[in-house]
Amino acid sequence: MSLIELPSPNFNERKAPPDMVVLHYTGMRTGKAALERMCDPTAEVSAHYCVDEDGSVYRLVPEERRAWHAGVSYWKGETGLNDTSIGIEIVNPGHEFGYRDFPAPQIDAVIGVLDAVRGRWDIPDHRILGHSDIAPERKEDPGERFPWQTLAEHGHGLWVTPDMPPEGTMGPPLGPEDTGLGVFSLQAALGKLGYNILAGGPYDAETATIVTAFQRHWLPDQVGTALEGMADARLRVTLMALLRHISLMEA
Repeated sequence: MSLIELPSPNFNERKAPPDMVVLHYTGMRTGKAALERMCDPTAEVSAHYCVDEDGSVYRLVPEERRAWHAGVSYWKGETGLNDTSIGIEIVNPGHEFGYRDFPAPQIDAVIGVLDAVRGRWDIPDHRILGHSDIAPERKEDPGERFPWQTLAEHGHGLWVTPDMPPEGTMGPPLGPEDTGLGVFSLQAALGKLGYNILAGGPYDAETATIVTAFQRHWLPDQVGTALEGMADARLRVTLMALLRHISLMEA
């Protein structure tokens, strides 16, 4: 993989070896603007890599150092995920400036970066995440247009397509103000997967936000529909299938 060296001053020392990858979109009008910002010492933001739409890969921070890409973040009881993650920025204007599909050469390059990174560090598939997974209340990236399934087909990350139970056997979608065992079980499962949520109480705004983050990663066709933020049978089955898959991987 060919790299363009573009050192950023925005890094410091790690506290532990990396065991997670966090994928972002740049969310700026151009890739050039994003690179300039990540190399600006006054911005205090960076990533280890930035992948442009034409497939060009820029190395900004050595993997052995702590880049500043995750911000306030949480996954599976861990906070401050800059400490143990490798950040990959993917050039895309994002939801604010004209969100669009990620070109094939760009995704091929992201796969190449992941191939190389995971050849050097022990990073399990279930710790390849989006910024919206680790900071759902603040972030939407890399968003519902990002091809997580394609990454998984090339050996990076998790994707499941579980068999659905017979129609009508799992009840209606869960949504705002719902209460009861179904909501408790949903919240508990989302927390077990890694999201920052505690089981108990009604299906509140926090639950809806985390459900939407889950959809952006694993059920992107539900984003922008009446099901956004709602936990239908397909979402609940997919969530449980992911947990079973991770359990088998860790056994």
